[in-house]
This record gives sequence, C-alpha cells and structure tokens, in this order.
Amino acid sequence: MKCCVLGEQTYSEQAIQSVNQGVMSFCKFLSANDTGLTGGHQSGIYIPKSAFLMLFNEAGKRGENKKANVKIKWQDDFETDSVFTYYGCGTRNEYRVTRFGRGFSLLHETHTGDLFVFIKKDIEDYAAYVLSTESDIDDFLNYFGMSPADTNALIGHSFFPEARKEQEMQSFIQTLGLNFPMAAIMSEKARYIYNLVYDHIENIIQKPDKELLGWLDMEYELFRKIEDTQYGELIQHGFPSMQSFIDAANSILNRRKSRAGKSLENHLAAIFDGNSLQYETQIKSEGNKKPDFIFPGADAYHNMDYDSGKLIFLGAKTTCKDRWRQILNEANRIPYKHLFTLQQGISPQQLEEMQTENVVLVVPEQYINLYPPMYRASILSLQKFISFVREKAE
Repeated sequence: MKCCVLGEQTYSEQAIQSVNQGVMSFCKFLSANDTGLTGGHQSGIYIPKSAFLMLFNEAGKRGENKKANVKIKWQDDFETDSVFTYYGCGTRNEYRVTRFGRGFSLLHETHTGDLFVFIKKDIEDYAAYVLSTESDIDDFLNYFGMSPADTNALIGHSFFPEARKEQEMQSFIQTLGLNFPMAAIMSEKARYIYNLVYDHIENIIQKPDKELLGWLDMEYELFRKIEDTQYGELIQHGFPSMQSFIDAANSILNRRKSRAGKSLENHLAAIFDGNSLQYETQIKSEGNKKPDFIFPGADAYHNMDYDSGKLIFLGAKTTCKDRWRQILNEANRIPYKHLFTLQQGISPQQLEEMQTENVVLVVPEQYINLYPPMYRASILSLQKFISFVREKAE
C-alpha cells in the first residue's frame, strides 16, 4: 500500500472530496470476516442490508442470488473489475463486494480495523478508500460529524442533511438583505429545505404528524438564523440608549409571537393540500369571526341547504391552555369544534371542560402520550383527523 499522502492530499482528504462529489456513500470498519482473519473462506466485503442501495436498485429476494459487474477505483490509484453479490439462497441473506483480483493488498489481515469508505459515482463506477492511520480516520469522521458508532451506514442518509440544510439556509438568508421575509414565504422556504434535505415528501400522506413537526422545527431554526443575521451585529456593538434596546427587544419578541401562530396555520394548510383535502382558511362565519379552517369551505358553510353534519371546523393554536375558549363562538353551524394544538399535555380538569363544550383536541401523534391516560382515546392525531375529514366528504 502506498504512503497515506498522494502529492499534497491525504487519503482522508481525497475520500472526503470523493464523498462530496458522489451520488451515495458508505463507510465501515473492516472486520476480521472482511479481511479473512476468521479463518473461513473470504467472500468479500460485507455490506449491511440497510445500505443495499449502494449495490442494487432493489433489495435482494430470499431464494435468489444476484450479481452486478462494476469498476472500483481504489485510493485514487488503481482499478479492479469487481462484482456486487447478493446471496439469498440457503441460510445466507447478505450483500458482499467481491472479486478484487490476485495480490489485492487492501484486504490483507493487517487492514482489519481500517476504515473502508465506498462511494457510488454512477451506476457502474465506484471509488473506494481504505484509511489506515488514526489521523486519516479521525479527519474523515470529524469532517462529517461522525463517531465510530455512526459507521456501517450510508453516510448521506445520516450526515449530509446537516451540511445541505446549512447551505440552503445561508443561500436564502443572503437574498434577504435587511428585510425579514413574510410569514408565508418563510414557512414555504422551510418546507422546501426540509423536503429537499430529507427527501421524504411521501410523509405528507404517510406520516403527516411527523412531517408537520419537522417543518415547524425547520422553520424555527431558519427564523433563529435570520434573527442572528439581522440583529447579530447590532447586539455585538451595543445600543446607544436603554430605549433603543427596549424597542429592538420588543420588535424581536412581537415578531416571534406573530410568526409562531402563522407558521402553524401555514404548515397545516400545506399538509391538507398534500392530502388533497377541500378547505378554506379565515372565511367569515358570523359577524367578524374568521375560523382558521372550514372544511369544505365558505360556500358550503353559508349554504343553509348544505348538511351541517358534513361541515368541519378546525382551530389552530400553538398553545391552548387558556385560549381554547376563543373558538367556542366561531362557526355556529358546527357544534363540535376541532382544535389543533402543539400543547404538550393539559390538566384533566381542563380536558373535562373541553369535552363538556364539545371541543375535540387534535395534536401530533407523538404528543398524545403526554396527556392524562383517561383522555387519550378522545384525542385525534393529525393523521386521524385527515381520515375523519375524508370520511365526512364521502
């Protein structure tokens, strides 16, 4: 094996660059089984089932073996014509990278414990590095914020999101100048970044509770970064007077309060859109009352011939410990009021009062267990509320 330095670049630097340019990447510490130290017949480098996409577009099927021929460039130096193999027959159910040719030194038993970095460049071309020195291994893991326990996994699925998220946020912030974005624009950007980085847009339908919380967390993080950018220099240099400090603090706090409620409404609307639900927001019901969400909409609500049993009201409040009563006189045609909240737990006394007033709570599924046990069955998750709306529309 060559020295760990090629020109002025270490193997770790080359591996990092290759991972950043690749389609998908994986790393693991080479085991005794990988290097043949166990005494059994060496059958290549083991790849866990969770990383099968490094090798094949579809998972292997029990009872079948399959293979794919690929080229692998090792240490940015030499190539092997290797084979990806899935063993699905008999008692075996595993993936391996096999066939490295005679005299292949990188899988000698002395490399047991080295870090194997594997990069997919395209469908048939791969790059691989075996990092042997502690400095190379530490530099690689530290670059991606990984510990040894985080290896034996697809690197991109665990660590690239943070770098991509930061890049997207900073790019957006640079477009703002000294202006704060409108609430709807910031919510939309937070969803865009979240969906781009984590690539699970199907969760809008499959796991809407999780998706909503992910969007809310992303927007909060984005909002704080914008705050730091907008006010960081001002805070560092101090304020000319106490009044200027109070004015700045009030402006920041008021914006925070305003953003939180609007953010929840914006993201709920996006969830409902993603589930193809028919609704309208802020319609005029009676007097100057403007409910947050009416399903299916204003025309149905104001049409006295429309079956009121098919109308659904949903209020949205980030917290509702005291403010839940505000919804009671909104949308009088709808006796049962649904209320979505991020409140994590409410006292039995208040829940009893809510039930008496025909208020049905809707909370993220993850929060339901934070409520008193005897009331959990009456609380809807967002996914169950969506199903309820669909049933009413039939």
